[in-house]
Amino acid sequence: MKNGPRQRATIIDVAERAGVSKSTVARVLAGSASISDEARDRVLKAVAATGYERNHLAVGMRSGRSGLLGLVIPDITNPFWAEVARGAQDRAAKDDISLLVFSSDWDAGKEATHLRALRRARVDGAIINPVADNFDDLDRFGLPFVFIGSSAERFPDTLSVGSDIAQAVRLGMDILVERGHPAPALMLGPRSRLARARFLRAVHEHCVARDIDPDILLVEESDYTVEGGRKAMGRLLAGPWRGSRAVFVANDLMALGAMIAVREAGLRCPEDISILGFDGIPAGAFSWPGLTTIEKPGRQIGIRAVECLLDQISGRPEEGRIFLPCRLVERGSLADVSVSAPARAAAGR
Repeated sequence: MKNGPRQRATIIDVAERAGVSKSTVARVLAGSASISDEARDRVLKAVAATGYERNHLAVGMRSGRSGLLGLVIPDITNPFWAEVARGAQDRAAKDDISLLVFSSDWDAGKEATHLRALRRARVDGAIINPVADNFDDLDRFGLPFVFIGSSAERFPDTLSVGSDIAQAVRLGMDILVERGHPAPALMLGPRSRLARARFLRAVHEHCVARDIDPDILLVEESDYTVEGGRKAMGRLLAGPWRGSRAVFVANDLMALGAMIAVREAGLRCPEDISILGFDGIPAGAFSWPGLTTIEKPGRQIGIRAVECLLDQISGRPEEGRIFLPCRLVERGSLADVSVSAPARAAAGR
């Protein structure tokens, strides 16, 4: 007897096993209501027994839909973007839709390649964190799409979903002021990233509103990585430090690297250096001390982006930018050095 690959079950196999016609099987699988419960039960049992799977390519050619969506994110190794992808996948699965995920690595050339691959795959639409400033390829994309992330703000006329960065920065600066750190050092990403400019602008607006000169704030920049944060923190510690020794870091991976640099310098967090992160990645809960951070709604961004894309595909498009609020997650990396802190400690608060 020959061993070989098992032959794929066909709709004819299902019909014969269920004792019904091919058209009845097709109507059951299409969700038709004009089928008796008894016939539907026989068909579904036959499908399970034979392992039959519909030919989605053929179905898509008839319906004009492939049942596939694309997601292009900038860095799949960053836990924040992994959360975005998780949310998008979970929401797509509710409608029996599959998600093709690509990582552009912040490279416009890779992004263009991924968009071409999505067109060839005949996806119904795509969710994209745009890397390129001009995004010429988008004009030729020819499919529904939704932007996500800070970079999307370069395209105000395009539907996009992202965190409310201004609200998030205000939240962070407010807790820093409350804890006695009105002029923290800032650790930012590369100048080429729009997120950096938005973060810095929101900090400056907060300072001006509180009569604080934003120019007194120390600023270090590096890559949005653990090693980038470690190196940037080392440079801060090596230089003169004005004001309270606290750092507002624009990315949790960098914040975790900054905590490593503090330990390497023989200092303690938060006793010697307070650190406030930004993103809300799960790893922050397992650092020592736990990282106090501003949590961006990564999973909700993925969910909402898929919903917006499905609406667009169905002819019910939204317009403009959708901002989702962020929240403060308090752990142990931010010391309270405010005047009222001793009073609160005495009161047991």
